[in-house]
Amino acid sequence: MIRIDAPRLWSTLAMMAQIGGTPAGGVTRLALSEEDRIARNLLRDWALEAGFACDVDSMGNMFIRRAGKNRDLPPVMTGSHMDSQPLGGNYDGIYGVLAGLEVLRTLNDHQVETERDIVLVNWTNEEGARFAPAMLASGVWSGQFSEEYALARADNAGVTVGEALDAIGYRGTQPARAFPVHACYELHIEQGPILEDEAIDIGLVRAAMGQRWFTLTLDGFAAHAGTTPMHSRRDALTAFAELALMVEEIGYQHKPDGRATIGMAQVTPNSRNVVPSRVVCSVEFRHPQSEVLEAMEVALREAAEGLATRGVTANVERIFDYAPIAFDEACLARSEKAVEALGYSAKPMVSGAGHDTCYISKIAPASMIFIPCEKGISHNEAEKILPEWSEKGANVLLHSVLSAALEK
Repeated sequence: MIRIDAPRLWSTLAMMAQIGGTPAGGVTRLALSEEDRIARNLLRDWALEAGFACDVDSMGNMFIRRAGKNRDLPPVMTGSHMDSQPLGGNYDGIYGVLAGLEVLRTLNDHQVETERDIVLVNWTNEEGARFAPAMLASGVWSGQFSEEYALARADNAGVTVGEALDAIGYRGTQPARAFPVHACYELHIEQGPILEDEAIDIGLVRAAMGQRWFTLTLDGFAAHAGTTPMHSRRDALTAFAELALMVEEIGYQHKPDGRATIGMAQVTPNSRNVVPSRVVCSVEFRHPQSEVLEAMEVALREAAEGLATRGVTANVERIFDYAPIAFDEACLARSEKAVEALGYSAKPMVSGAGHDTCYISKIAPASMIFIPCEKGISHNEAEKILPEWSEKGANVLLHSVLSAALEK
């Protein structure tokens, strides 16, 4: 059973980490930045040196193709993204891209001929750190966003995606439009602590959580902090404190997969000696089942209505609804078989984060493979993986992709 060249993969990860590297050992490589251009050029050069074609579409997505025997068959796809968060880590996204490159190189090393082409893709602007929303170019490719909308997204300096693509020379001529795909795999660090805590090699991702985002406005009444008795107050902030604990409880009620978060809050008038009159806050729920998300929303609305006993009114506005994703059973079965043959440990998992493959799964069979990351730290310069984790994940990817690419 063939294996990837683990030292070669680790070396490419180290070389790529130098592009946009930070003093603390992380990386800042924002989408369509100069650092992104240099990283893309290096990936393209590695691909061309290995004899692979490299095409770029009009959203800057890079498609590196290893030819199979039958070009008429839909290819097998793998890949991820190269852009990072500001002061991010060295493995989020880029590990999946470089492990995919290692898969193609390994097949060359062993002179393996596949029935189908294998396409490695680098998706543009997965993180959404420079241009919102996240997963922008994979969203265009899969039909979730129009290209006009995506190209017009602007960063904080007013630079649009279209302008940035032109600036780094990566606006391709190939239309950013999906082609038939036989199977798609994305290898990624877990970005959570479960695999490391349980000493498990591989996460087989069966689903990605749905998300519902809300904006809540709590209205009380501003009053003097010294002259207003406690029983006379309509304090929006103390009502918010009660709500925050209820939101946390909603998450606990739907464990282990439920997630409930208040990520930001704004207090008005935000003065030391004034009873707060208003709090505007975010609430976010995540779960892999739509019916549970619905139950969480119902519980939130009931909790908000209950604040009336404090003399505070609450308005709940749902602003985003992202349906859960169920990944393809056949794709998962290939990875399960690979794990068993390689002698690794594995467990089924649900992704709590969004990934490009969530969009690809809407138009093609797809699934994801996770490896551990130390302490679950990600989107942080302290993000780390071990070489053996890197090797095992890439081996599972190799045999998942190869199994699909050998199918007629």
